[in-house]
Amino acid sequence: MQDFKKINNISGWIIFIISTIVYVLTVEQTASYWDCGEFIAVSYKLEVPHPPGAPLFLLIGRLFSFLALGDVTQVAFWINMVSVLSSSFTILFLFWTIVLLGRKLLKIKLGEETTSQTWSLMSAAAIGSLAYTFSDSFWFSAVEAEVYAMSSFFMAFAFWAILKWELIEDESESNRWLVLLAYVIGLSIGVHLLNLVTLPAMGLIYYFKKYQPSKSGILATLIVSLGIILIIMVGIIPGLPSIAGALEIFFVNAIGLPFGSGIIFFIVIFLGVLVFGIMYSIKRGKVLLNTALLCFTFIIIGYSSYALVVIRSGYNPPIDENNPENIISVVSYLKREQYGYRPLLRGQYYTAELVDQKRGAPVYVKDNDKYKISDYKIVNVYDPEQIVLFPRIYSGSAEHKKIYQEKLGLKPGEKPSYIDNIKFLFSHQLGHMYMRYFMWNFAGRESDIQNAGWLTPVDALKSVPEAIKENKGRNNFLMLPLILGLIGLFLQFTRDKKGFSVTASLFFLTGMALILYLNSPPIEPRERDYIYVGSFYAFAIWIGFGTLAMIDLLNQKFKNAKINTIIATLICLFIPGIMAVEGWDDHDRSNRYFSVDSAKNFLASCAPNAILFTGGDNDTFPLWYVQEVEGFRTDVRVVVLSYFNTDWYIDQMTRDAYESKAFPFSLTEKNYRQGTNDYLPLVENPNLKGAMDVKQYLKLIKEEHPLLAVQSQLSDKLNTVPTRRMSLSVNKDHVRSLGIIPSDMDSLVQDRMTWNLKGGGLDKGSLMLLDIIVSNNWERPIYFNNTSLNQIGVNLQDYVVREGNTYRLLPVKNSDPNIELVNTEVMYDNVMNKFHWRELNNPNTYYSEDYRNFALSHRSSLNALAQALIQKGETEKAGEVLRKSIELIPDEAIPFDYSNGQSVKLYLTIGENELAEQVANRLVERADQVLTYYEENNMGFDYEVQKNLVILNDLTNAFKGARQNEMAQKIENIFIRHYAYFDN
Repeated sequence: MQDFKKINNISGWIIFIISTIVYVLTVEQTASYWDCGEFIAVSYKLEVPHPPGAPLFLLIGRLFSFLALGDVTQVAFWINMVSVLSSSFTILFLFWTIVLLGRKLLKIKLGEETTSQTWSLMSAAAIGSLAYTFSDSFWFSAVEAEVYAMSSFFMAFAFWAILKWELIEDESESNRWLVLLAYVIGLSIGVHLLNLVTLPAMGLIYYFKKYQPSKSGILATLIVSLGIILIIMVGIIPGLPSIAGALEIFFVNAIGLPFGSGIIFFIVIFLGVLVFGIMYSIKRGKVLLNTALLCFTFIIIGYSSYALVVIRSGYNPPIDENNPENIISVVSYLKREQYGYRPLLRGQYYTAELVDQKRGAPVYVKDNDKYKISDYKIVNVYDPEQIVLFPRIYSGSAEHKKIYQEKLGLKPGEKPSYIDNIKFLFSHQLGHMYMRYFMWNFAGRESDIQNAGWLTPVDALKSVPEAIKENKGRNNFLMLPLILGLIGLFLQFTRDKKGFSVTASLFFLTGMALILYLNSPPIEPRERDYIYVGSFYAFAIWIGFGTLAMIDLLNQKFKNAKINTIIATLICLFIPGIMAVEGWDDHDRSNRYFSVDSAKNFLASCAPNAILFTGGDNDTFPLWYVQEVEGFRTDVRVVVLSYFNTDWYIDQMTRDAYESKAFPFSLTEKNYRQGTNDYLPLVENPNLKGAMDVKQYLKLIKEEHPLLAVQSQLSDKLNTVPTRRMSLSVNKDHVRSLGIIPSDMDSLVQDRMTWNLKGGGLDKGSLMLLDIIVSNNWERPIYFNNTSLNQIGVNLQDYVVREGNTYRLLPVKNSDPNIELVNTEVMYDNVMNKFHWRELNNPNTYYSEDYRNFALSHRSSLNALAQALIQKGETEKAGEVLRKSIELIPDEAIPFDYSNGQSVKLYLTIGENELAEQVANRLVERADQVLTYYEENNMGFDYEVQKNLVILNDLTNAFKGARQNEMAQKIENIFIRHYAYFDN
């Protein structure tokens, strides 16, 4: 027994060390894209992230940030190390979990382990845990500052702990483990809620130990376990704050007591009842009740990490999403209300007609001496005949409707059937959004391009063009992990039905059951495979058992158990080995800094004290990181356009932040409070001729003038926009005195700017943007990035001037929509002297699709600058810029894309014919290879096909325009051949 325990412990820690070394060698050294920049920033200064928050992750991240020893550029690395160690410990507990489940499978009693059994279990655990170490999705989360690695750790620890509990015979000792489990579950709530779905699997282990199994008993256990999940997710997480909030409103509004009295009353009563219950259970000797109450108490203690969110929000830090500083806003924050509603068991199809809108629950805000109703939640009522059970095709988004139709083969206006609904469930949600991810991890991945498929062993035999092969995200595991896992699944099913039901329930609930619960829309902004790592964790257990099956097979053929174990281990070790070799190059994030550098380049494109509007996560979160952590350009106020539709975010803009002063809004809090001017529909006034002055419009909004008001469906007065066309008068002398107009654009200065609404009205964010433009009076530079410029509700494209990767709003009119206005002097200085380009020319650094897209946008910026310089006759400077582009972002590091195809025309214009042909030949060769591959494999028309056809067409036109007919004809022939195939 002691030898087994010692070998088990040592072996587990060896695997831990191996996984730690792997993740340390491949960890991101700064803040990567998506949520990582936000999490690092809010961890470093303990600010408030997007709902529902991750307070425990922030606290641990803050502790790790101290290891940077004052060097702010190392903060991101050390917070990334939180995920590294969380992942390593996940592997450690997976190792021990496979050992514990393996004992049951082999029916080994404590203290009766033979040497061959011991090493068989160690081999199985090593193979299974190493396979998970190198699995695509888990490795991805292990090396960046996201919550999923720490969430995996809590899941792994909890699952291991319940297996340890199962071995303990002493009831008092075993109950302590249950209390520990409850505390871990409570702590995990402060990281991510995904851990809760493991409860039914743990419930089965509890049931199998305590009761004689039966079908009805197993069903009852699963129902009770799901009930516990509901109690935590509904009754505890938002439920307790909701009760406290209701009492707070009653005590303040109805009784007239001061703010906080209802919360104090709730806390006193809640704790009093809990303490009384525990003392009662002790006095009466009710062990089960005492254990249950202690478990509940420790869940609450773990959950108490959320106090951090309320405390820090009360200090109004620069990042304070949703401003959850009081009990009312905390409930909304915990419920993630800003993300909207997805039907689960009953709801509408995307074609359902909206027949009515009703007032829902009131929305309260804190006023002077009580809580007042600022708005009501809207309840949409759809045609009852179009409400179905288990709706999967529900989203009314115009983009989503189009994709539903394409995926289901429906014509515009054609209504889907219930068969279409189920077809979407299996083909897209279970197939594309789960099985594809599953196969990525255990069969192979086609590429790192979004929506990439998975690979089979047959794909390894195919002749793949270099253009596809060079994608480092292309990994082929020859299905070996899948095959070994299926063998292990079969072995556990045949030899340990109880253990199999536990592992299978874990596999299902953390995978396919999540798909059913999340009810994904037809398109996501990025791949979501990291959500399902719990399911891949369970399959890794079966991979370990596959090793036991191999050992068992050899033992049946040969008698030397020791040699058999060694041979089987070496054979199976090849599987995590191939996963490591194939996956290393696309999981190694060494020397990758462009996520941070591209953020700095956005800010470096702005003049001092600027206001910069951004759109999505990748436009914003890296900017937050470089400002909050590295202190770069904190004079620039970054405004997230999607958040600008909320009152809490507008409130934050009325406060100073670092060197950035508050915004000079003319509208007051009364005009933008939730429920007021959330959306202003276009209701054209026939008496209003021409464009409406935006200053006058804002004045009418501020005065709540009845001329703008109409009756809404909910019997409220609703402000409108009386015309699609708006204008703003400009004091030319004032603008010129500020020195903000480029010298070569003085003749373009307008005394009146006019623009149109893009859609059927104005949202609150666009209204407040107009207020900034008017009240700012050109004193402070206003910038947009490309995303936000396209997302705002008014068309300002004619009045922006490019100064780098951003566009500055100026009262100059661009009369040619095909050509950008560029401040060449400022942009040349920004791009050539102020931009950051670390390691972009390093061919050994892996750049995923996100990074390549940002490189593309930078190449496009350099093209725009070169083109503007050429138009001004400054061909020498244009040549410097174009050569700089090739030098900074060479094809060897980041393959040429269609922005390089556009560069070819510029090379030809300035006489760089040789360089033009070099770039063109590389692009043509690559496009021809890719398109030929698609044709030979009967692959459909997709983004890659479209992109390469566009490249060929652009190059043809470029060489035709330069009168290089031979080159043009050569490329055109290739284009025509491929276009004809895909056109058919």
